[in-house]
Amino acid sequence: MSYNKTILDHRQIAKILPHRYPFLLVDKVIHIDLEKGEIIGQKNVTINEYFFNGHFPKVPIMPGVLVIEAMAQTGGILVHQKGYVEKTAVLLNISNAKFRRPIFPGDIINLEIIAVHISGKGGKIKAKAKVLEKIAVEAELSFALIEKEKL
Repeated sequence: MSYNKTILDHRQIAKILPHRYPFLLVDKVIHIDLEKGEIIGQKNVTINEYFFNGHFPKVPIMPGVLVIEAMAQTGGILVHQKGYVEKTAVLLNISNAKFRRPIFPGDIINLEIIAVHISGKGGKIKAKAKVLEKIAVEAELSFALIEKEKL
């Protein structure tokens, strides 16, 4: 899928997610279809990322757990856009995770999320992180919805 329009920029995302630098891992949202339960976020990976100093410094590779976190954050934006604005999605489970190819500085990650189930208590999403249309990471993520004041 190729989308060029920014639906949500980094400032709007910061109003939705509680994460801040260095753990806000979604730069923008380029597609949302609430009826289908779909969202695509983007992460621009630069050599200046803090983790490249220690994660294979001679051949810098983005840590897979941070790719999973970026997918989870994108799912959290989808949950918010579906109307759960007084709650925050908290990761409960990661299943069927597959790390298919490394992500390097200079890559643009498309974080493609499809809702399997979302309710007032939590839900499940299917997530794929793609670089140049090739799957780098995929997983199913389950989450609980917690009231913001309780965090």
